[in-house]
Amino acid sequence: MSENSKNLKTYEVQQSEQITNDIEGYLKEQEHKSFLRFITCGSVDDGKSTLIGRLLYDSKLIFEDQLAALENDSKKVGTQGGDMDFALLVDGLAAEREQGITIDVAYRFFATDKRKFIVADTPGHEQYTRNMATGASSADVAVILIDARKGILTQTRRHSYIVNLLGIRHAVIAINKMDLVDYAQGVYQDIEKDYREFAENLNFSSITFVPLSALKGDNIIEAGENMDWYSGPTLMKILETIDVSNQKQEQPFRMPVQWVNRPDLDFRGFSGTIASGTIKAGDEIIALPSGKTSRIKSISTYDGDLDLAVADQAITLTLEDEIDISRGDVISEINQRPEVTDQFQAQVIWMHDQPMLPGRPYLIKTTNKTVTGEVTGLKYKVNVNSLEHEAGKTLELNEVGICNISLDEAIVFEPYRENPAMGSFIMIDKISNVTVAAGMIDFGLRRATNVHWQAVDVDKTVRAEQKRQRPVVLWFTGLSASGKSTIANLVEKKLQALGKHTYLLDGDNVRHGLNKDLGFVDADRVENIRRVGEVSKLMIDAGLIVLTAFISPFRAERRMVRDMLEDHEFIEVFVDTPIEICEQRDPKGLYKKARSGEIKNFTGFDSPYEKPERADIHLHTGNMTAEDAADAVIKKIETEYLSRQA
Repeated sequence: MSENSKNLKTYEVQQSEQITNDIEGYLKEQEHKSFLRFITCGSVDDGKSTLIGRLLYDSKLIFEDQLAALENDSKKVGTQGGDMDFALLVDGLAAEREQGITIDVAYRFFATDKRKFIVADTPGHEQYTRNMATGASSADVAVILIDARKGILTQTRRHSYIVNLLGIRHAVIAINKMDLVDYAQGVYQDIEKDYREFAENLNFSSITFVPLSALKGDNIIEAGENMDWYSGPTLMKILETIDVSNQKQEQPFRMPVQWVNRPDLDFRGFSGTIASGTIKAGDEIIALPSGKTSRIKSISTYDGDLDLAVADQAITLTLEDEIDISRGDVISEINQRPEVTDQFQAQVIWMHDQPMLPGRPYLIKTTNKTVTGEVTGLKYKVNVNSLEHEAGKTLELNEVGICNISLDEAIVFEPYRENPAMGSFIMIDKISNVTVAAGMIDFGLRRATNVHWQAVDVDKTVRAEQKRQRPVVLWFTGLSASGKSTIANLVEKKLQALGKHTYLLDGDNVRHGLNKDLGFVDADRVENIRRVGEVSKLMIDAGLIVLTAFISPFRAERRMVRDMLEDHEFIEVFVDTPIEICEQRDPKGLYKKARSGEIKNFTGFDSPYEKPERADIHLHTGNMTAEDAADAVIKKIETEYLSRQA
């Protein structure tokens, strides 16, 4: 008998004696054991249900009547020729037993002397990927099974990507059915090498490999004698020792309000489950999105009031002030607030036979709030085999895409990677009330006032002659805080003093209106400039001198705008300011936030800026004032551009 088996047998005897002689002590001991939720996933017939059945069987957690039923069922409907079919312990649906596949998610509890476990057996069939994602949403660890005979399959990759997407950071790659390849070390090593290459672009904190035979029991509880070339831990040892410390209590306090508790005229509380952090009486809080503040008066539960409440507890808060809070609002720590937005970028797993259609209204349910929203754009789809980004206009069943989503009212959120409870949502079809997608919020999209432009039919030449000027676009480009807007404003004032007709399109202002649905990732930056180029073209048609102040980091997009216009209608003005000076200025505090990681895709840090190769006007603003720069622009365009006849 192996050391693991001896320890397990000793634990069983001690457990039985303690239950008989000291049930309260036993329950208290169980209460303080660490707890692990894990899922088994992978392709069809990789052995997920058999593995869980073997874990339960070898852990001696099957009652005698269950064991008798298993033996009987194995003879009737088993797939092992009358031998024990451990998969039948988990596959309980008639359809599952008939087809020999898992359809729904099955949850099982078991415990050892080290830890308590809840395992979710999830389906491997592509048709039931949505069920697999449901099981993964609450797990700490994913045990991804691979059939040693088949190697890595499409579903292996899809499930790996989805569990990673859902925030599972620990993967155990169980290379199963080693008994069917004669326990060959080379087979195991080849699969390990292939999976590591595939997983390079995934964000797992740890990946542990173990060769095993769920049917025969090799490397489940004990190592056995068939794979003496493997010196690593057994699957049970991995599950008992893997570190999945809960960080929720260390995060800022967040509680989505589920219910306004008003049993009588003398009590008004706000009930919900704490998503993260801790709270105690007297703490100052803020209710979002309203922004109203108060202090905690009491923390109530079914068992009485608490001095302190922590993440995952269901509580009712009463406040010292009568402020308006409704279901779906979030009560938060006042000094570290979550974000509020009505537009965001998200990763979406489509779970319905009917495709996702941008522009179609869906119900978006986040925490305890349901609002109407729509996908304003599918930025790209993710190929689960290669993890490459692919173009597309819709999402089909089981596809994953990066989408921009717009809501009809603001929600309180945090990025999913920071706080899954505050960053997850589902999409519901408004007609059928069927859940069609699950999503994880990446970040909010900054936006605000509308910009409208009505095209007219008068010829550009006529308008230009009427204004006695030559229409041109002065395109100011440079880093954030380089001085683009300041110089453009001064240039416009000087042009106005010369009697010119102008219009200034500033980057921030346009994002408040025309481009309010765009973020700051590369694809959105391209679309941002394309739209501004189209508007500039309309204004040129109106006979105006147009000034634009945009970072516009990519040469290709600046060239795209130039190509929209006629010769001599586009003047590229490079406001060349060293990034060190820009960071010293930092009027909006953006560089500070970028360095702390609060802003992603910030030009100059984690998003590139491509300097103009041959700017029409090059301003070295490190050694000149904004006034001098504006004068240099005016002098250049007066002599080389505006003097030409319209």
